[in-house]
Amino acid sequence: MYYESLQHAESNRDKENKELTAKIMEIHTESKQRYGAPKIHITLQKDGYLVSLKRVQRLMKKAGIRSIVSKKYRPYSSKQKVEERENLLDQDFSTNSINEKWVADITYIHTVKNGWCYLASVLDLHSKKIISYSFSRTMTTDLVIKALANAYNTQAPEKGLVIHTDLGSQYTSEEFTKYVQSKNMKQSFSRKGCPYDNACIESFHAILKKEEIHNVKYIDYQSAKLALFQYIEGWYNLKSIHSSIG
Repeated sequence: MYYESLQHAESNRDKENKELTAKIMEIHTESKQRYGAPKIHITLQKDGYLVSLKRVQRLMKKAGIRSIVSKKYRPYSSKQKVEERENLLDQDFSTNSINEKWVADITYIHTVKNGWCYLASVLDLHSKKIISYSFSRTMTTDLVIKALANAYNTQAPEKGLVIHTDLGSQYTSEEFTKYVQSKNMKQSFSRKGCPYDNACIESFHAILKKEEIHNVKYIDYQSAKLALFQYIEGWYNLKSIHSSIG
């Protein structure tokens, strides 16, 4: 009787493991292989599965399921002398509502035919969503103004919103400053050499590269633009699990 009971328990365990593995594969596939064990574990719990993270990790390892991971890189670094400016945000990422604090940054995306292209993004610190972005073959002040203008026009924030950026020349330019002031926003800047001051938007760009950019070869600007739209609007803003807000 003992051995029959033991075999029955093992049989049930095997059945559960098969069901869990199938569900894990489904979540992993839906995330386009972007999710690792922690995010798959969170999704399973949301779907009502009582399972430990260690068990998820064990089943993923057995089935050969893993998150796609790639190196981060920048094509070049700037040696231009940077002047410190006022930091209103001061690493306080807390908010009470949307359109209170926005953060913005630029990242680089390589294409086969058109070389380096540039993505300027604007993120709302309350919702953790990308509320606007602009994609271009040139890294100009117009690129970052367009991204901010799109955010302003769609969100219609009240007077006094803080827009925080790094000390890049596009964001410290006279044109960008004039636009910010014309919309009654307050400009805030990261300290020189301190990535933590703009951690949220830099984190988004790091995730974008890990989950999308570094796993694809974009033929040209247009194919990259379409892929970015699909990732940001169809995945990141709608389905992706944001660790900072659970």
